[in-house]
Amino acid sequence: MKGFKNQPVENGVEDMLHSSDSGLRLFTVKLNSLAAPVDTVGGRWSHAAPASVRNFSATAYYFGRELRRVLGVPVGLIVTSWGGSSCEAWMRADWLKPFPSAKIPKTQADVKSKNQTPTVLYNGMLHPLAGYTMRGVIWYQGEANVKNHATYADMLTAMIRGWRGEWGQGDFPFYYCQIAPYQYYGKNNSAFLREQQAKAVGMSANTGMAVLMDAGLRYGIHPRKKNLAGLRLALLALDKTYKVEGLTSESPRYKAVTFRGDTAVVTFSHADMGMYGRDGLTSKCFEVAGEDRVFHPAKVWIRRNEVYVKSDAVAHPVAVRYAFKNWADGDMFCAGLPLGSFRTDDWDE
Repeated sequence: MKGFKNQPVENGVEDMLHSSDSGLRLFTVKLNSLAAPVDTVGGRWSHAAPASVRNFSATAYYFGRELRRVLGVPVGLIVTSWGGSSCEAWMRADWLKPFPSAKIPKTQADVKSKNQTPTVLYNGMLHPLAGYTMRGVIWYQGEANVKNHATYADMLTAMIRGWRGEWGQGDFPFYYCQIAPYQYYGKNNSAFLREQQAKAVGMSANTGMAVLMDAGLRYGIHPRKKNLAGLRLALLALDKTYKVEGLTSESPRYKAVTFRGDTAVVTFSHADMGMYGRDGLTSKCFEVAGEDRVFHPAKVWIRRNEVYVKSDAVAHPVAVRYAFKNWADGDMFCAGLPLGSFRTDDWDE
């Protein structure tokens, strides 16, 4: 909640000031990167107060605060995390067998990266928690896997399956954030990782994804709007797990596209209330391409849950992309929730 240097949390000071709540209990697992599993973790429980909230995960705090406000019951949050960690660091060696690029360390000397080497954070920070009674999991990770995004949906699915097996509590809820836009350096396009995260929703039961296309920070890997991340995760939990009626918790999703001459018509699921843009019934984030696979900015107009897209530079479009870049300020919504980046093509990067 205190943010990072030059990257504060939006409204963080005021929210910490009013954070005291004896019914919201917090536990942060101490960092521990190991080549072999252990059975204990460092850390201690404390109730929410400015001093404890200051160094606690902002996304987790806002999530827990919303549950407290709506449900009116005590809430305990255990945060086990390491900034910049890879997905494979949180997995057991046998879960990683389908991923030959994951090199498992045999000794501590083989641990080349404390937060990205496969298995090391599972061993030191997750294995000791296995079986602890809980209601579900929230997950915010992915940036470290942008460079090897192609297997992410399969890997995340394997991790979820592995965690559920470890806990032995059935298919407990697993809600996660799609990574927010950021201007990554080099040739990596994080939209491909976001695409993998969207794909993973349909690969495991009892999961949900909070979209953050409107909550990124172009030149900061730590976006300020952590309250939106926590709120949208809470919406998923309150709707799907706690069955609070009247909530909309899932963002609209790309469904299909048809091409009518020079215009593409895109339709969406989870869009019963109709699509809309930040600045009216339009958007600045769409592009279209013809057979030459060169994308051009498009004109957009919206009718209910259909989005019409065209460009004067493309006489016969064959593909549409929305915010499919490292950095984009997502501007399409339905019922207050943003549309995730997507593409209708399957072309190579």
